[in-house]
Amino acid sequence: MSYTIDEIARALGATAHGAVDLRVTRLAEPGDAGADDLALATKPEYAAALPEGRARAALVWEGADWQAMGLEAAIIAPRPRYAMSGLTRMMDLGEGWGDGIHPTAVIHDTAEMGEGVHVGPLAVIGARARIAAGCRVGPQVFIGADAEIGPDGLIREGARIAARVRIGARVIINPGAVIGGDGFSFVTPEKSGVESVRETLGDQGDAAAQSYVRIHSLGSVRLGDDVEVGANAAIDRGTIRDTVIGDRTKIDTLVMVAHNVVVGTDTLLCGLVGVAGSSRIGNNVVLAGQVGVGDNLFVGDNVIAGGGTKILSNVPAGRVVLGYPAMKMDAHINMYKHMRRLGRLVTDVAQLKKSVFKDGPSD
Repeated sequence: MSYTIDEIARALGATAHGAVDLRVTRLAEPGDAGADDLALATKPEYAAALPEGRARAALVWEGADWQAMGLEAAIIAPRPRYAMSGLTRMMDLGEGWGDGIHPTAVIHDTAEMGEGVHVGPLAVIGARARIAAGCRVGPQVFIGADAEIGPDGLIREGARIAARVRIGARVIINPGAVIGGDGFSFVTPEKSGVESVRETLGDQGDAAAQSYVRIHSLGSVRLGDDVEVGANAAIDRGTIRDTVIGDRTKIDTLVMVAHNVVVGTDTLLCGLVGVAGSSRIGNNVVLAGQVGVGDNLFVGDNVIAGGGTKILSNVPAGRVVLGYPAMKMDAHINMYKHMRRLGRLVTDVAQLKKSVFKDGPSD
């Protein structure tokens, strides 16, 4: 796979300069780039490493003096990081699965397969499942009965899609993800200590120890169009209604979305986020790594939660939060600064006490 500088620039809507017929075969960091590579010198600090490599062409920022960098050609993009999206798509070699239905795949007679569907080795597709045109189903994938996958989906190695899950168009499910596992729903015959604590915020009352009984999950999961789910992420099916993930939302590796949760559109759930049951996450929300959201809460549109934040109450639209428990980010940072000064404050107070309460006659 190779492209000329001019071909790449046209595809990206960027501007090509210099030897635009120069052909490149792959992308590389500036210091590692060879003569046939396109170096990603998207910032001045990255471009500083160009002399360590042998790149003849690079993707650079607007206003960069590419000739002074010793390059023969350059692609100039107003927003280089955005250009990276199209550039990496062009250069993506895929998974090397080939095409067609592998002979070891197990596909139920009633399953419906659209035009151009690929199914890899040892994949299992259940009864009445519907796989739309252009989907690529990787090795050892399981797709349950009555599941539906929209056109041009990519279901990567070892993903598990349970019965009745509905997936939109152009969805990417990464290796090991589980879509539609049962919700973590259990109940005791009598009022439990946990229920008492939720009411009293501390007192368990006289609740006796009891065994938990499962509440079955009768709902399923619905993923919108252009959703991506990271490796080993888990999205549980709903108890009665479906768990829902909105269009264009991206879910990172090892994220846990519990039963009955509704996530809006264009939202990012970063690595190790956990969203407890029946909570609602709005549109254009960003939950950074290790954010936790308690059950039955609402996080409004355009909320940003910094890494490690624990959301224990509703968050209004547009708020930026941080900390445990979550509070406005600027307030949390001020509090942290004050906390770091506590040791000095204790020392100062001790010295003042000695001055004020010293033995003997005062001055």
